[in-house]
Amino acid sequence: MYDVKEIRDDFPILSREVNGKPLVYLDNAATSQKPRRVLDKLAEYYELHNANPHRGVHRLAEEATMMFEESREKVAGFIGAEDSRSVIFTRGTTESINLVAYAWGRRNLREGDEVVLTESEHHSNLVPWQLAARDTGAKLRFIPIRDDGTLDMDEAEKLIGENTKLVSCIHASNVLGTVNPVEALAEMAHANDALMMVDGAQSGPHLPVDVASLGCDFFAASGHKMLGPTGVGFLWGRPEVLDSMEPFLGGGEMIREVHLDHSTWNDLPHKFEAGTMNVAQVVGLGAAVDYLNALGMENIREHEKKLGEYAYRRLSDMEGITIYGPSEDRTGVVSFALPDVHPHDISQLLDEEGVAIRSGHHCCQPLMRRLGVAATARASFYLYNTEEEVDLLMDAIQKAREFFGAFAS
Repeated sequence: MYDVKEIRDDFPILSREVNGKPLVYLDNAATSQKPRRVLDKLAEYYELHNANPHRGVHRLAEEATMMFEESREKVAGFIGAEDSRSVIFTRGTTESINLVAYAWGRRNLREGDEVVLTESEHHSNLVPWQLAARDTGAKLRFIPIRDDGTLDMDEAEKLIGENTKLVSCIHASNVLGTVNPVEALAEMAHANDALMMVDGAQSGPHLPVDVASLGCDFFAASGHKMLGPTGVGFLWGRPEVLDSMEPFLGGGEMIREVHLDHSTWNDLPHKFEAGTMNVAQVVGLGAAVDYLNALGMENIREHEKKLGEYAYRRLSDMEGITIYGPSEDRTGVVSFALPDVHPHDISQLLDEEGVAIRSGHHCCQPLMRRLGVAATARASFYLYNTEEEVDLLMDAIQKAREFFGAFAS
């Protein structure tokens, strides 16, 4: 049974107050809170096991190596990867996409080649490809979104063609709550001998993910959005593709032999893990995966879907509010706007009520232009949020409406 009250007891930060009121944390698309299991694992690592993995034969180094590699196995199982060596630890989705853009893109893209993205990409899945295109002469093409926030798949079929070398797409939007049909995009890519990359920053924490079912060649996610520590994430890639790529960073551990005039590279995954990694954070990510698995990703998905749709309905009942994205089949992300009120002002007034939401362009400036706005307010729900917190959000929004209405008059 999914008992949200019991779950909330696992998160110490949810018991604090903000401005004298219980914290209602609804900024989960930016970063999630951490359960005590993850916090305890971080402390345990530093207190008892702290050492460099793979570098020593003393007891602490062996323990650190075991814990580090156990986390790799856990992440591989979490996303359905058959070979844990195909899981590369990074600082997060941003670094993972940059790794592919540099180590694969600069070796394989040429003038006239095309990389297909969408109009709704986070900057992390846009700027690295802009840089790669600039350096290689490749072109970027963009699948448009419909007015309801879903992808125009008819246009996608026209755009993905013989010049396409890679399709890279967000799995779920951090603005619209849309879940994109990446499986269909992967089929189109592969039919044209192109690769498929999935930005899973907003899906890994919220949806059951199986990389084989998605049909992708790369999948990236961030630990801090899925109950884990900051500064850690992962890239999964098909082993044969990763093997064909040059290293992203040079240094210790990623080498096999180093001479004064040349070097050779270590095997996967170490070829892409130069230097001392964020070891404690990787161990903490493994604890987060354990927690998510214990709850069940299907259960988490169902809980968040209900919250997102409930919030959408409640907002729809408020006169004058604009809501962005589809009304159904969405994640627990709801972006909205009040007429003639800047989203930053909404966020600040909600904070007075103890309600934490995000306001701004959400690192999606091209999408904001497509929507015809500079910014939106965004409430994003996770596995520990409740319908009562949705109601508190609505009460706070109503107070903001009344405040700005009185101010305007």
